[in-house]
Amino acid sequence: MPGGSAAAGRSGVRVVVVGDRGTGKSSLISAAASESFPEHVPRVLPPTRLPADFYPDRIPVTIVDTSSSIESRGKLDEELKRADAVVLTYACDDPLTLTRLNSFWLPELRRLEIKAPIVVVGCKLDLRDERQPMSLEHVMGPIMQQYREIETCIECSSATLIQVPDVFYYAQKAVLHPTAPLFDQQRQCLKPRCVRALKRIFVLCDNDMDGALSDSELNEFQVKCFNAPLQAAEIVGVKRVVQERIPGGVNDLGLTLEGFLFLHALFIEKGRLETTWAVLRKFGYDDNLKLRDDILPAPSKHAPDQSVELTSEALEFLRGIFRLYDLDNDGSLQPAELDDVFVTAPESPWGEAPYADAAEKTALGSITLKGFLSEWALMTALDPTSSLANLIYIGYGGDPASALNLTRRRSVARKKQRTERNVFCCCVFGPKNAGKSTLLNSFLGRPFSNNYSPTTGECYAANVVDQLGGTEKTLILREIPEDGVKKFLSNKESLAACDVALFVYDSSDEYSWKRARELLLDVARCGEESGYGVPCLLIAAKDDLDPFPMALQNAARVTQQMGIDAPIPVSVKLRDSNSLFSKVISAAEHPHMSIPETDIGKKRKKYRHLVQNSLMFVSVGAAIAVVGMAAYRAYAVRKNS
Repeated sequence: MPGGSAAAGRSGVRVVVVGDRGTGKSSLISAAASESFPEHVPRVLPPTRLPADFYPDRIPVTIVDTSSSIESRGKLDEELKRADAVVLTYACDDPLTLTRLNSFWLPELRRLEIKAPIVVVGCKLDLRDERQPMSLEHVMGPIMQQYREIETCIECSSATLIQVPDVFYYAQKAVLHPTAPLFDQQRQCLKPRCVRALKRIFVLCDNDMDGALSDSELNEFQVKCFNAPLQAAEIVGVKRVVQERIPGGVNDLGLTLEGFLFLHALFIEKGRLETTWAVLRKFGYDDNLKLRDDILPAPSKHAPDQSVELTSEALEFLRGIFRLYDLDNDGSLQPAELDDVFVTAPESPWGEAPYADAAEKTALGSITLKGFLSEWALMTALDPTSSLANLIYIGYGGDPASALNLTRRRSVARKKQRTERNVFCCCVFGPKNAGKSTLLNSFLGRPFSNNYSPTTGECYAANVVDQLGGTEKTLILREIPEDGVKKFLSNKESLAACDVALFVYDSSDEYSWKRARELLLDVARCGEESGYGVPCLLIAAKDDLDPFPMALQNAARVTQQMGIDAPIPVSVKLRDSNSLFSKVISAAEHPHMSIPETDIGKKRKKYRHLVQNSLMFVSVGAAIAVVGMAAYRAYAVRKNS
């Protein structure tokens, strides 16, 4: 498997050379560019360009010289932050400059948070005192252990041109074929994300799905990645190398996954990172070992009140995946089975917020089919690109463009008085201790708890809601903490993605009711000002407690004034949800109804109608006048004739 050129779409590499004064920075750059030792060099050279044909990857290199003087520190810091790679120099004839790497330069690069790979270069090799021999590995080994950002170390001589071109070759290579994403230098093994990517590639190339790459499959892989077939003797040689080191790397069917991974670890250990990177990039991976955005046709630009859903084709694929990994056929995926689903993805996408604990699970922590599909619906709504990428990671083989559907604008649906969406997003507002989190937990089938724990950040709960007639809709509840409402509404497009808004209050607490009413008014005003008015429902939670005095009268007055339905009483404690979630779906399916109106909103609406009627009256009057004038002219013509 020969190496291949893979530059990750780069048009150039910018290398910044830093180090103490007098270490030979400018001479190194000049010698590399001219392939000769310069007699006289300025203190700081202007940017120097090595052409595309200078190195095998055919990517030009721009080398930036720097000054270490105090007055130049600002410019030095700016250049470092723009660097793709850093060449850090010391002088082989001056041990103090070597000491300064560890005492100043490397800590300083960390302080500046420079993420670029570093190549440490000892210049003036020809001037080293031969009576004081030094082992580069012995000196730099401990430093490289401490500073993992160091890609490699090399010593050179500008005077004799020894290893001068290699300096910038290694710097370019560190950018185009970085070690850090692939290999753990400390443990001397492939990193987990690299293993996952190579595992996916192996599965894609294992056409007959027998767990091994046959000779023909190996050949197809070789042609795809390197545009050159393997000779029969080469295949035998590859297998022999693997079998000698990893007995389980080859079986009667061909090269196993274990052998495939071993080969790539071997390439990296031998410094042939370009080979593994060529394979990864051929299968669409970027430098972070994720699929590149340019091969993910997710709808990145759409109106704020549009949403993205999975198509029926994608959902059917996911149902098949669920059945495939449900090994014990118990209708749920255990945590280990769910991990296996994403074993060819960079990591499991649901391990952290907002997806962790956002779907229905069994008492043993297994995820049900409804929970599985709901998590996918949530990820698709929040991050369509990530959802599409994960579909592809786990084996979706259809046209990526056929996996996602961009819904119609909600403003259009409101005019048509119907929606075609299958996934609805519902924002849940309410004062502290009103029962918002309890409501979300009940939606996921979790038992009631008397323990109160205030919510500090936004939470999500997604589940499938069965409708009359056997249809299913997915509902996503998004809890907005009371303290976060002001920030949420400060974004004028915040309600655009919301199909329904719930306002939860403690029906036994008058203050809770008043605060919920204030939040309702705030949301209603925001909807009127932004044009993204949303159907609103009041939820009288804790219905098992006695209501506060005048509760019904106050609620009736407010709902009548604002033109929305009466509050829906709910008691999670008594497991009486009053068909709440079906009612939420119903409100979302009728986007033109239950939209609250404030007094100011009513006045504006009345004024608009008045203006429209006036314009209509003027238009009709003008039309009558025109018709009348035309009739008079016709009469005058007939009279004169």
